[in-house]
Amino acid sequence: MTYCLIVDDSRTIRKVSRDIVESLSFDVAEAENGEAGLSKCRARMPDVILLDWNMPVMDGYSFLKELRKSPGGETPKVVFCTTENDINHITQALEAGADEYIMKPFDRAILAAKFQELGLLPEIFSA
Repeated sequence: MTYCLIVDDSRTIRKVSRDIVESLSFDVAEAENGEAGLSKCRARMPDVILLDWNMPVMDGYSFLKELRKSPGGETPKVVFCTTENDINHITQALEAGADEYIMKPFDRAILAAKFQELGLLPEIFSA
């Protein structure tokens, strides 16, 4: 089963994201900040990571830079899910190794489409 890690400081966002991702038949884990996310990645490297930008302890950008330097850290697809929508944030995220970037709020159809684009869902999947 495809494994997704949701890294977001909002318990509500993690719950909504988990519900969506589980409905797409993914195994899901959660982390409340980048530092906790890296710890989860060391225990089990995910196939895909939904990543918030603004978090305490370690933000999403710092998490992504550390992830990509870690053993196996080049493998997971990383989708930034954030309210940061200016071109500088998007460019910075993509240059650091993000695979996709979506704006909050998002829904099941948006997430399913991104997962299809990343090759994580079959094209015939119904969003």
